[in-house]
Amino acid sequence: MPIDTIYRDSHCEWIDVEAPTEEDLKFLHERYEINNLLLEDTLDPNHLPKYEEDGNVKFFLLRESTELERKNLNTISDISTKIGIFLIDNTIITIHRMKTKSIAQTKKQLSCAEGETTSEKIALMISLLIMKSFDDESISLMETMDNIENEIFLKNTNHTTQIKRLYKLKRKAGLNSRVLTISTDAIDKFKLLGLQDSEVVDLKDKHKDVVADFDHLNIQITNLISMFLALSDQKANQVMKVLAIYSVYFLPITFIAGVYGMNFDNMPELHHKNGYFFTLGLMALIVICTFIYARRKQW
Repeated sequence: MPIDTIYRDSHCEWIDVEAPTEEDLKFLHERYEINNLLLEDTLDPNHLPKYEEDGNVKFFLLRESTELERKNLNTISDISTKIGIFLIDNTIITIHRMKTKSIAQTKKQLSCAEGETTSEKIALMISLLIMKSFDDESISLMETMDNIENEIFLKNTNHTTQIKRLYKLKRKAGLNSRVLTISTDAIDKFKLLGLQDSEVVDLKDKHKDVVADFDHLNIQITNLISMFLALSDQKANQVMKVLAIYSVYFLPITFIAGVYGMNFDNMPELHHKNGYFFTLGLMALIVICTFIYARRKQW
């Protein structure tokens, strides 16, 4: 996508570059004297959030939560996409690999806003919407966790499927927490811009809110996994308990059957007229006594 001038007035100019090519980066380097190393940082899909300053160039690299559903959740690029923000005097340049909600929504807000704005305020608007994307993601993950919890404890669905979903949820929450934690330094650097204290505080508060939400989410998921494993162990124990009870019933009568199944010549009971019935009665008596004993012990 070519370099696009989204907003321009007498005080500010906003230039946006989506999926930049080498020619685009070369033009930005020559036109605005941006360090090539900073431009290269915007191409690395797994680059962590940061803030750098080079001469009159202020560079923020932030990451926005995405709705893409990846099978393998191994890196932060699987749950977020980066946005590079360059502030050069009255010019703001944004560079990103794909379409993002923060850029699109900021563009709409500027089209509806009255009066003129500054490049610092545009950067603040984009950053607030980036934090909002993580807020939306935390709400979505919380709803997913609630659904899994209901299916585990109320609907008694397939446990193998649920443990896989819980593991995936934990991976997503952990990666989002990592991105937000590393973003703390870059968010704090907004105090260096020509913004009102209240505006910077709003951004910091939003960042703290989403960090707290994901910390709470991680704790909840960990507790749910522990409860799930405890429930699975309890069900396994119930099965073993039933098997053990049946073993207690059948062990003595199996012993009796084994004794009279031995091939000895001198076994008078074998020739008794009612020996068969006596043996069955003894077996039944032992089972009844065992049952009464188990009930009294509340086994």
